[in-house]
Amino acid sequence: MPPRIPLIEHRQAPPSAAPLFEGGDPGPLVAAWAHVPELLDVALPFIGMVLGPSSIGIRAKELVILRTSALMACRYCVDAHTDVALDVGLDPNEVAALRDERPIDESFTAPNELALLKWTDAVAIGPGIVPDTVAEDMARHWQDYEIVELTMLVGVTLMLNRFATSLQLPTSDQTMDRLRTLGFPSTADSPLRIVPDTEPVNESDAP
Repeated sequence: MPPRIPLIEHRQAPPSAAPLFEGGDPGPLVAAWAHVPELLDVALPFIGMVLGPSSIGIRAKELVILRTSALMACRYCVDAHTDVALDVGLDPNEVAALRDERPIDESFTAPNELALLKWTDAVAIGPGIVPDTVAEDMARHWQDYEIVELTMLVGVTLMLNRFATSLQLPTSDQTMDRLRTLGFPSTADSPLRIVPDTEPVNESDAP
């Protein structure tokens, strides 16, 4: 599927965005945002802060990003973060579970990670409040500041998911080839099958 808007190329880049293109292809997100270069000034530092290195380990962040992206059926983000997740040390069974290709509880056993994945599902899927049992389990395993940061990570990932999906941003050929080699066909080859375990909770149903 072609992108719904033309992606800006180096020769078309406005002056304020041109440095991002000097090292080669900056990726479809930047090439899309370059249509409105003022967005780049605020979006890139903010997204880099939320998704980038922090006191929370990269493994936990990739659990959130890949799981949220799969729940939202974002082809671009699932492909990109399958690649990243494998690079940072998640094993193929864990990645498959996050992509909803095998049960979560067959691949994850650590209580803190299971609590995080339930929290991610509840926050990402909505609508309404997160169930008390899910929140209480999360609080048993994560500090307050970690819950704030991980919840923000879900929210920013949702934003990127909807942006990339709505504009049909493409996965690079290099990423697609690598995923096929590793036994993970691009979601462009096989549609995502998402059957969340977490049922949406309406505020009217809350105790």
